[in-house]
Amino acid sequence: MNQDAFLPLLRELAHCYQTFESYSAANIRSLGLTPAQFDLIATLGNTAGMNFRELGEKTLITKGTLTGVVDRLVAKGLARRVASPTDGRSQTVQLTEQGASLFARVFPAHLAHLRPAFAEFRDAELHQAQETLLRLRRALERARELSA
Repeated sequence: MNQDAFLPLLRELAHCYQTFESYSAANIRSLGLTPAQFDLIATLGNTAGMNFRELGEKTLITKGTLTGVVDRLVAKGLARRVASPTDGRSQTVQLTEQGASLFARVFPAHLAHLRPAFAEFRDAELHQAQETLLRLRRALERARELSA
């Protein structure tokens, strides 16, 4: 690997993520949610609910933050905890009717906000970027496993 290509890639990857997060988060906040709340609502939308382990795997929320975010959604009446029928120690988090209604409103609105930023790319370019990012994520996951 050429060091001249590696460092600029790391820098651009970080800048790209920060810029996307900033652009996305501003819109999410205008919808009355925090990015973590939106992440949970978007993940739970159109599902029967998920346990905390599944939510941790499918969202960008760290384990230590997840309980607090769920607590705040429950307090707002957007989510509820339901005891697992198969494991008495486990709970499933589900959207309430109000949460499902919010999901139906804010998820398409947020996608509509993001779509113009990607409009200059052809479908083949978007697919190639997705494939490259997937390959990079898998390489990072392998490296993390080897270093653990």
